[in-house]
Amino acid sequence: MAIHENLLGGPAPTHLPDDPEPRTALAAGTDPAEVAAKYPSSSLAWARLADDAFEAGRAVESYAYARTGYHRGLDALRRAGWKGHGPVPWEHEPNRGFLRALHALARAAQAIGEQEEYERCSTFLRDSSPTAADTLG
Repeated sequence: MAIHENLLGGPAPTHLPDDPEPRTALAAGTDPAEVAAKYPSSSLAWARLADDAFEAGRAVESYAYARTGYHRGLDALRRAGWKGHGPVPWEHEPNRGFLRALHALARAAQAIGEQEEYERCSTFLRDSSPTAADTLG
């Protein structure tokens, strides 16, 4: 039996294609705003902008950045065959930008009093990747 076989018969995990350029630029210390401008489809760049804004106490700005990263990630997931549900494993590094944006969206929603959005995003994150939910907090 394969280690990652889904015994419940649900959808297979979705693995986004690798997009190393924005990840490499961010790791090299390039300003996330520059990375997002050059690679606007990168959920990771938008998630980093959301994190930076949140850490600076700008929850509304964080929410906007996170929502952009979330929607860019949904677009990528759909292009990769995702049908609106199923695993999006944290262990596959290219998925992490979307998962980080989803986490940032939940966090910012809670900070601005959008409890329903916070709960929806938190559940979506845990359902997509329990590892991401545990790792990101």
